[in-house]
Amino acid sequence: MNIREIAKRAKVSTATVSRTINRIPTVKPQLAKRVWKAVDELGYFPSMQARALVSGKSRIFGLIVSEITNPFFPEIVHVFEETALLHNYEILLTSTVHDTERMKIAVRRMLEHRVEGVAVMTFGMEESLLDDLKLRQVPLVFVDVGPQRPHVSNIRIEYLLGIRQAVQHLAALRHERIGFITGPLTLKSAVARRDAFLQAMKEIGMPVDPALVVEGNHTLEGGEKAFTNMLALPSRPTAILCSNDMTAMGVMRKSYAEGIVIPRDLSVVGFDNIRITEYTLPPLTTIEMSQTELARIAFQALLEDVQRKIPNTKGTEYVLMTSLVLRESTALNPNWTELQRKEVG
Repeated sequence: MNIREIAKRAKVSTATVSRTINRIPTVKPQLAKRVWKAVDELGYFPSMQARALVSGKSRIFGLIVSEITNPFFPEIVHVFEETALLHNYEILLTSTVHDTERMKIAVRRMLEHRVEGVAVMTFGMEESLLDDLKLRQVPLVFVDVGPQRPHVSNIRIEYLLGIRQAVQHLAALRHERIGFITGPLTLKSAVARRDAFLQAMKEIGMPVDPALVVEGNHTLEGGEKAFTNMLALPSRPTAILCSNDMTAMGVMRKSYAEGIVIPRDLSVVGFDNIRITEYTLPPLTTIEMSQTELARIAFQALLEDVQRKIPNTKGTEYVLMTSLVLRESTALNPNWTELQRKEVG
């Protein structure tokens, strides 16, 4: 099947078929209607490569995520793909698994497929690995680390808002020894979350015990290990805020193994609000960073950059807010006695 047969069936020229399939607006509506009718009748599927050669556009966006097995990323992939389909785009997906060599291979694949833009949802992958894309002026979207330059958009996460709400919530529950398990501090996003916690604690005048700020790695195992270190302290925390939900679930698992009842003995707060947190026992109080909104912003940023005739010299910044989602993993500090409650009252 080729465009000659389509042209014959629709009784138009092959040039008209080509322009119609590539959605060039100069084709008269009645001719385009005949072409699409013939396409449907003959079951023709145009070659993406051929369309790209004619139109100069591939209508493909690249999407790079850290690891597809992390429950945070499937929702981003799903929404990004659904949004792409609505705009007649395809996506080329790559998971780096935090491997720089895989990142280089991903970039090469995307250049070979002539992607029109790339959303880098890796939360810390060094942008120096994307020099080839920059040189070709391919529009890019980063989270938190986007440099100020043409064809680069940055989605800045407002970490402090949600973390401040979480700290104030725990303080209202009379917790004074509040711990924080960070992500790997090689990631700028993990450092930003830790710093937001320290600032939120300072704002309410509550001191932070350095021993209660422990580095994790954003995994279940990392959460278990970090909490194990906290359990060895002479004075344990009564509440723990975690840099992501996977870490928080690791803390909950270790608590179960140690006979620590959440939230009676320990309050736990996560970060991300991945879907599974509604189904943990108890359901996890967490800080929402909407994956749906993140994916929509990333796609829209690429689309706007592709359609923009004159690029912004300093790139474009978008902001994603965070907010506390209250569930059942937080409660009153168990050390807050009835007598103390009466004295305060």
